[in-house]
Amino acid sequence: MAYQGLAQEYLGMPAVTRAYTTACVLTTAAVQLEFITPFQLYFNPDLIFRKFQIWRLITNFLFFGPLGFSFFFNMIFLYRYCRMLEEGSFRGRTADFVFMFLFGGFLMTLFGLFASLFFLGQAFTIMLVYVWSRRNPYIRMNFFGLLNFQAPFLPWVLMGFSLLLGNSIIIDLLGIAVGHIYYFLEDVFPNQPGGKKLLLTPGFLKMVFDTPEEDPNYNPLPEDQPENQPGAQDQNQQRPQ
Repeated sequence: MAYQGLAQEYLGMPAVTRAYTTACVLTTAAVQLEFITPFQLYFNPDLIFRKFQIWRLITNFLFFGPLGFSFFFNMIFLYRYCRMLEEGSFRGRTADFVFMFLFGGFLMTLFGLFASLFFLGQAFTIMLVYVWSRRNPYIRMNFFGLLNFQAPFLPWVLMGFSLLLGNSIIIDLLGIAVGHIYYFLEDVFPNQPGGKKLLLTPGFLKMVFDTPEEDPNYNPLPEDQPENQPGAQDQNQQRPQ
C-alpha cells in the first residue's frame, strides 16, 4: 500500500518538476553507487569549450552532494517550490516554465564563467524559491518552528541558515540575484509606465510543451458532431428499445 501511495504521488507530480527532481535523485544515486564521480559532472569552462564536454552545462545543476542532511534538505525545497510554481502561477504554461529554467540556467552559467563555482543546483533551487516567494507575498511561513515571517523573506532565511551551517553564501546570493532578475523582467517591468514584456517564450517551446487550447466559441458543422457520426448511428440502432 505504501508503495502504491508513493507511486501515485510520483505520477501525480507535474511533468517538469518530476523530470528535474528525478534527474537530481538519479544523478546522486549514480555517484553514491560509484557509477560516475563528481569530477565528471562539475562545471568547468575549459573542459566544456576545449574538450567539448557539453554535458557539464546540465550535470552541474543535477548534483547536490553526497547523501546526507544537505542533500535531503535541498531536495525537499526543490520538490516543494518547483511543484508549487508549476501548479500555481505557471499552471497551463509549461513552455513558460521551461523557459524560466533555461533563462535562469543561462544567467548562472554566465556567472560561473567568472567565478569558481562547480555546482549550481542549490542556486537554482534558491531561484525557484525566490520567484515563488515574490509571487505569494502574503503567505505566512514558519521555519523549523523557530521563525515566523512572510514568504518574501524565505530566500534570506535560507541564506542565513546556510551561513550557520558554515557554507558559502555566494551560491545563495547568485540564486537570489537571478531570481530577482527574472521576477523584475517578467512581473515588474512590463507593468511599469512605458514598460513591456522582454522575456518572450520561443515558439518552438510552446509547440513542444503546450497543447493548443480549444476555442470555446467553436461550433462544429452538423456532419462533424459526434451524434451524427456513422458509428454513433449504428450504436443507436443496436440499442434495445
